Amino acid sequence: MAKTATKPRAKKQTHAIAASVQDGQKIYGKDTTEVRALDGVSVEFQQGVFTAIMGPSGSGKSTLLHCAAGLDKLSSGSAKIGDMELGRSKDKALTKLRREKVGFIFQSFNLVPTLTAKENILLPLSISGKKHDKKWFNDLVELLGIKDRLDHTPSELSGGQQQRVAVARALISRPEIIFADEPSGNLDSKSGNTLLSFLQTAAKKYGQAIVMVTHDANAAAYADEVLFLQDGKIVDKMTKPTSAKILDKLKKIGE
Repeated sequence: MAKTATKPRAKKQTHAIAASVQDGQKIYGKDTTEVRALDGVSVEFQQGVFTAIMGPSGSGKSTLLHCAAGLDKLSSGSAKIGDMELGRSKDKALTKLRREKVGFIFQSFNLVPTLTAKENILLPLSISGKKHDKKWFNDLVELLGIKDRLDHTPSELSGGQQQRVAVARALISRPEIIFADEPSGNLDSKSGNTLLSFLQTAAKKYGQAIVMVTHDANAAAYADEVLFLQDGKIVDKMTKPTSAKILDKLKKIGE
């Protein structure tokens, strides 16, 4: 009797680790004034994955982002971008790493007011003395809808346009990982949705790791996964998030 052919099992898709924190602790003050902003956090951020970080005020969201990005140092534990241990690296090496492998998007746009949109976008490459990839530049400004605003200074741009310029600046060097702290916080809903859709594209199409801190359930629903922090610890993780499920989880955490 002939054997029935069996289909090979699909391989589970794996992603390279862009950044990680292992047993991370961040402590402010001492004795009676001690505050554990992070209390034994271990997490990996993978390339091609959009991760949102949520939690109540004071839960350690921004502290985790800043320590994972090398903007702040852990009190103990390990933080890496790629294979580089941030806590053991010298300032010069950290600056080079952030310039070449990391992109930052903040709630405040941090654009140079005297430079045009194009000059702001190309600023990281100008500082490092590198030429820009014209096709990549054109693709970015086209996708972000700012192609016709490149000769304008920040004061001549709307808030949404300024934020999209800041996003292009963060992406122009093709970083492996992008850290975003409340990136849609100062935007109207339409501009915010445009930005968040683009971050989805950056993860899915360009394979970049996106790590975003937000308090907005609608914004977090754009992510592939949501980490929930409370009192400096990761207390839950959600994949395939929706606004309703996120709000329900936040309500339970707050109880």
